[in-house]
Amino acid sequence: MAARNPRNIVLTGFSTTGKSTAGKLAADRLGFSFVDTDTVVESRAGRRIADIFAQDGEERFRELESEALLEALAGDGRVIATGGGAILRAANRAAMRQRALVICLEATPETIVARLGRNQQEVRPLLAGDDPAGRVADLKRERAPLYTEADWIVQTDHLTSDEVAAEIVRAWKVLRPRLEPPADGPRATVTAGAVTYPIYVGAGVLSRLGALVREWATGAVWILADARAAELYGERAVASLRDAGLPAALRVIPSGEASKDLAVAAELYRWLAAQRAERRDTIVALGGGVTGDLAGFIAATYLRGIGLVQVPTTLLAMTDSAIGGKTGVNLPEGKNLVGAFHQPRLVLADVELLRTLPEREFRAGWAETIKHALIRDPGLLDLLETHVDALLGHNTDLLAEVIGRSMAVKADVVSIDEREDGLRMILNYGHTGGHALEAAGNYTTLLHGEAVTIGMAVAAAVGVAHGVTPPELRARQNTLIERFGLPLRAPSLSFDRVLSALALDKKVRGKRNRWILLEAAGQPTIRDDVPSELVERTLREVIA
Repeated sequence: MAARNPRNIVLTGFSTTGKSTAGKLAADRLGFSFVDTDTVVESRAGRRIADIFAQDGEERFRELESEALLEALAGDGRVIATGGGAILRAANRAAMRQRALVICLEATPETIVARLGRNQQEVRPLLAGDDPAGRVADLKRERAPLYTEADWIVQTDHLTSDEVAAEIVRAWKVLRPRLEPPADGPRATVTAGAVTYPIYVGAGVLSRLGALVREWATGAVWILADARAAELYGERAVASLRDAGLPAALRVIPSGEASKDLAVAAELYRWLAAQRAERRDTIVALGGGVTGDLAGFIAATYLRGIGLVQVPTTLLAMTDSAIGGKTGVNLPEGKNLVGAFHQPRLVLADVELLRTLPEREFRAGWAETIKHALIRDPGLLDLLETHVDALLGHNTDLLAEVIGRSMAVKADVVSIDEREDGLRMILNYGHTGGHALEAAGNYTTLLHGEAVTIGMAVAAAVGVAHGVTPPELRARQNTLIERFGLPLRAPSLSFDRVLSALALDKKVRGKRNRWILLEAAGQPTIRDDVPSELVERTLREVIA
């Protein structure tokens, strides 16, 4: 059984198999919270599911169902009862498997029809008609291969609700320890399309680079490193690879954003050609986000794609850019306008390397972790609030735990939505305003993390004014940002330049900005109905 790290229980199965009743009992016994996605959908829509089907169609219901499921999976310690058709969408199944132990409650068609009863058919629109038994049998036959993907199956025909709940609890206690990754194993795993890769996090893990790459590499390894990373860690990386029997060479890239350029890429292509690099070879990106983006772009395009390993040396790169496969270079007209999705084979984050970061850069790197906690991991938010001083003091055990959880959030989201078609949009919390602030300062006034924390302050203020975000959550967020020594305002920027940059944001659709706002900790929502005058008023407050 593949190593996973499930934090919830998802119940799948046909209608009337007991997901709601037994699920609530199981949640009480485990001390978990209980979520019924059908109830969430009906509450938000203000209508019964049958009415949603009749008025909006099944496809719209499935969209609402998916939204409710993904939001429920964002938390920890939940028993989540899903509708009978929730497993039809591949993205739903991937999200379930990534974040939960999946338990299917089964029953025969005869049992299901007997439980439904004549009065219940009207609330289950797919079962309406003169032959409910035949319809149940047909639907079960269609869905059977998907239901059997579950980690555990409970046959409920002759069980009481208490007995089904006991089986759910037993499945959790038996399977959960088997699914936990080993102590020296990866902290998280990304599955993006046909590619699956591990993320290792810890103190001193750079020494394992060669052994881990050796597990699958068959050719030479070419390390592309920025000047600072090469000076500090280049020899250690080369030695680890050579000790593992892998031919390795190091190429230094000038530090700074200017290196993300097609001319620099061309030089690296020519260097690889001179070295006679082959398609079976591997590129290792050793450095910060600029190095990761550039080296990833080279790996994606040289010989139409060769292996890539990300070894981030900055906090921002560890928790953000090293994961997810986005690569690119800049043009004079804008950042990252030329690029490709190219997933790495391995991400290796050694928290010991963070000791050499300048203090301002280290603090700014916490912006993405704060964001991850707010959008998807309330438990991580608690950890951050409790251990600010220890984290800023480089407590390596805490760094490994907190950074690992932050990276796991990014891994979860990328696994569900590789190319930012849906859920991955939530990673842009704070970035709508933050990117505009960066651009208005010519990318020199603010570090990326500083712009993001101001952007989160803007988003929270917009959310409160728009009636989406609770005021107490805004206060909690801003207090944590300040405790990490990060800004909430940027008074030195031009308001007009910020507004112009906002209009060019990549998330604009139909000339309307899409804002990621928080309904609660771990519950983001994507909105395109924020009035422009509200945005302008809020921006004036953070810039004035």
